[in-house]
Amino acid sequence: MTMESSLRRVALGVLLSVASSGVAVAQTPPPLKGTVERIKVHGASLEANLEGDSPDRDVSIYLPPSYRTNTDRRYPVVYLLHGFTDRDDRWFGPRATSINAPASLETALGNGSAGEMILVMPNAYTRYAGSFYGSSAATGDWETFVTGELVSFIDDHYRTLASRASRGLAGHSMGGYGAIRLAMKHPDVYAAVYAMSACCLYQGTPSVASVRVADAVRSADDFEKAEFFAKALLAQGAAWSANPGSARFFDLPFKNGVLQPLVVAEWNANMPTAMLGQYAATLRTVRFLALDVGREDFLLDQNQLLDRLLTDHAIPHSFETYEGDHVSRIGERLGTKVLPFFARSLSFGAAAPPGGR
Repeated sequence: MTMESSLRRVALGVLLSVASSGVAVAQTPPPLKGTVERIKVHGASLEANLEGDSPDRDVSIYLPPSYRTNTDRRYPVVYLLHGFTDRDDRWFGPRATSINAPASLETALGNGSAGEMILVMPNAYTRYAGSFYGSSAATGDWETFVTGELVSFIDDHYRTLASRASRGLAGHSMGGYGAIRLAMKHPDVYAAVYAMSACCLYQGTPSVASVRVADAVRSADDFEKAEFFAKALLAQGAAWSANPGSARFFDLPFKNGVLQPLVVAEWNANMPTAMLGQYAATLRTVRFLALDVGREDFLLDQNQLLDRLLTDHAIPHSFETYEGDHVSRIGERLGTKVLPFFARSLSFGAAAPPGGR
């Protein structure tokens, strides 16, 4: 499948997600027993990003039911990464619709499949609708923000079990890509990682025509009106092929109709299937690793390939396929699969924390 066809099916998935969200709004979940906070966290690593995005990022946090009453107790933390064009407040708080992370956890708490934990999701919506959780002069060093600054802030300001053994990472689509990539590069931060329908595990070079359409997007108004595929190409360029010397601060795989081999190489270097050989030894140190994808998901082949490569490299992991497309069962599986996975994988025991309230 070509990059164009893959990303066009992403666009359909996003539209389906919006439609399903409208249905889910009518199915109001019971009031939360825990609490949701939305705070600002400053990222020094995000300062001076060439896109001009604020380094002060919204972060949604769920605190479990006993957090306010049992003030001596500390909790494991699961960091969640949202997908392209998505935001944290669509998973938490009043805007949460088809995916409601706090409600999913409380359902799991109610049936005994999960224990009390803190959930954290940063808002990674950027000038081009998604950071891809990498390190780029254009978007900023999101890798350092997520794995370092955000973790330190949460450990300093909340009663966490501030150790790797009690820290997990999960994400969907772009967030699943981020979870795999960050697990490869920072296995010392997370004991358990779960990638849901991860995107961008590999992809071919886009066509000249598609890049020309994306290249014509020059203003914020142009971007808002652009088709999904053009937005995705621009976001990937900003994340994977930053160029401070160019007018837009990043390059695309074609310039004036001429293939740019260095840009293509930069994009390929950020694909987890290409990175795996370099990071196999470090990824083996992640105690628990899980992947899943729907059997009707356009990303099925990519995820099956990653599963085979992980097996070839003797990296312990689980892989599951299920009936569903890219977005149809994410909220359900968060509660029935992902959060119970962390309940089994993370340590709920005592740790010496640096702070918290």
